[in-house]
Amino acid sequence: MALMVMKNANLALRFLLELCVLFALGYWGFQTGQTMIVRIVLGIGAPVVAIVIWALLGAPKAPWQLKGASRFLLEVVFFGLPAVALFVVGQHILGIAFALVFVLNTILIYMWSQ
Repeated sequence: MALMVMKNANLALRFLLELCVLFALGYWGFQTGQTMIVRIVLGIGAPVVAIVIWALLGAPKAPWQLKGASRFLLEVVFFGLPAVALFVVGQHILGIAFALVFVLNTILIYMWSQ
């Protein structure tokens, strides 16, 4: 019973991490551009690109869902880029914390075959 609760909590954490990816990429975009137009394009465009890629390749009901090593590589890039983006814009602690939570979450997902 307790294991099932932990597994469900881990899946909920993965969903929250997916939302954090969008927030982090948007934050990076709005902090990175030199002009307001570039900031808006990056701040909205980066999360939109991430949504499209995840919806097509990574989501549980994705039409071209990746498996095996390809899936793992997609996850590392999808969840790793926001950690790097946060670090680049000066949010070092948030970037490192996000990366550590992702690693722990991923270990548990693979360990529990979720």
